[in-house]
Amino acid sequence: MSEIENKEKTPSYKYIVSVKFANSKKAYNFGTNDETIVYGDKVVVETVRGMEIGEIISDLRDFASVNTTMEVKPVLRKATEKDMAANERNKADSPEAMKKCQQCIEKLGLEMYLISAEYTLDRSKVIFSYVADDRIDFRELLKQLAAIFRCRIELRQIGSRDKAKIIGGLGTCGMETCCSRFLDDFDIVSINMAKNQLLALNTQKLSGQCGKLMCCLKYEDDNYKSMRKGLPKLNALVEYEGEKFRITSMNLLNGSVRLSNRNNAIDMTLADLKKHLQIEDADDETEDN
Repeated sequence: MSEIENKEKTPSYKYIVSVKFANSKKAYNFGTNDETIVYGDKVVVETVRGMEIGEIISDLRDFASVNTTMEVKPVLRKATEKDMAANERNKADSPEAMKKCQQCIEKLGLEMYLISAEYTLDRSKVIFSYVADDRIDFRELLKQLAAIFRCRIELRQIGSRDKAKIIGGLGTCGMETCCSRFLDDFDIVSINMAKNQLLALNTQKLSGQCGKLMCCLKYEDDNYKSMRKGLPKLNALVEYEGEKFRITSMNLLNGSVRLSNRNNAIDMTLADLKKHLQIEDADDETEDN
């Protein structure tokens, strides 16, 4: 396709706005030529899922000033009373749609856990989200659902972290889970982040409701890395006042460390340990010279 043909097929908008949806914390950009749109307006937009209602969470911005290489879909119109009523009806009908889908799943003996059912605004499609350990052959399920709802059916497999985000709940801290409260995207959380905090590597205690490592392990990882910089690892051997000790405990938050051997145990601050190790390094360099 030539550059001229591509430009002709690309919609031209004067403005761009940010829109947020009810079940998402993330904002998406949409194009519009409507100069009457203001912050807080409910609008009907075209998404990859179909027609949906969202809320404007930004002022109108000049489209030319936004540098984006992604396709920008349009704001179709401000949401009318009819649109809002249809949206509420779709929400009210979702539990019944889930019930019918669950009956079909049980009848076919499929090993899948149904999470949610959502109608697009114009009811041209129903989106069912589910969790499954393995790939599911849902061709027969699609046929049965299409016959029941007489519209397009989308079966969307999601991961355990997405499931926790949708269902929500309380974390071990007593607050609502981060994924359902404010997280837009999931970062990679590794067991090394628990090691950096010197936590006991008990996977059960370090896991959230999704069964994966808790997202909060990542929040302070940079701080713990900084606090551990230059320090030896737990169980490392160090020499102090002519004796060899093993580092048996270390608390990065209160800045304490314990050195132990068969005959003695010494408690000191991390600052003193760092200072001592730096003196030893300096002495070694002097002797080498």
